[in-house]
Amino acid sequence: MKLRQRLAGLWRPAPRPIPDTLWAETLRRWAFLSEDRGPADWVRLRTLAEAFLARKQFHGAHGLEVTDAMATAIAAQACLPLLHFGAPAQALRWYDDFVVIVVQPGEAVAQREVTDEAGIVHRYREALVGEAMERGPVMLSWADIEASASSGEAGYSVVIHEFIHKIDMRAGGADGLPPLPPGFMGSQSAREARTAWLSVIEPAYENFREKVIMAERFGGAPTWLDPYGAQSLSEFLPVACEAYFTRRRRFGAEFPTLLPLFDRFFNRPD
Repeated sequence: MKLRQRLAGLWRPAPRPIPDTLWAETLRRWAFLSEDRGPADWVRLRTLAEAFLARKQFHGAHGLEVTDAMATAIAAQACLPLLHFGAPAQALRWYDDFVVIVVQPGEAVAQREVTDEAGIVHRYREALVGEAMERGPVMLSWADIEASASSGEAGYSVVIHEFIHKIDMRAGGADGLPPLPPGFMGSQSAREARTAWLSVIEPAYENFREKVIMAERFGGAPTWLDPYGAQSLSEFLPVACEAYFTRRRRFGAEFPTLLPLFDRFFNRPD
């Protein structure tokens, strides 16, 4: 049985059912997929994952064979943020700017190049566990995906992280400000919607950043949320969303102002 099919032009293969045993094992291993959700959500997520698998191509790097179990785990986590965005065809439009998902066995090393204010070019290597490219493929480390199955209260999912970047990029670059629907939070215009979003997320980010600085420089208490989120607002959003989707109750306790903001954006039912 092969769930994944290749795309040919604009033709999209019909989704194939994920076998019951495979789906049950996916929910068992990545328990956050089903926690705090009812049977209706499980069915909706499965349907989304099947449609996702019909639309994407998986490529295993360095000889890695991407099995049906691996692809299903990735699809389920990638679709979790889309759970309440309508029918599969509508929801998956968030991810229609790319086809290929590259799965690395572990960390990937990327060559980076930056130019400083003096015009000097600096080249360096960066170890990555995931990367989402604007209008391009998504890269994921399978070792880190497996690790998220047993991350306990850590609130971690590299898949959710990179696919939140994809959602963020739909507004034109990753900046922590995703496309907002008309009338978001009672706004009358797109500008008001952006202001409303930033009025909540920016203070939460600045407060978190201060806590990370206190922990790293002055021996303060370590943060529950991954300190990587303190790098920028564009990284804070996916890091926060990882925790929101995997450990909702703890996230709500840690970030009480962000919980209703994310509930509104991701259309979570009351």
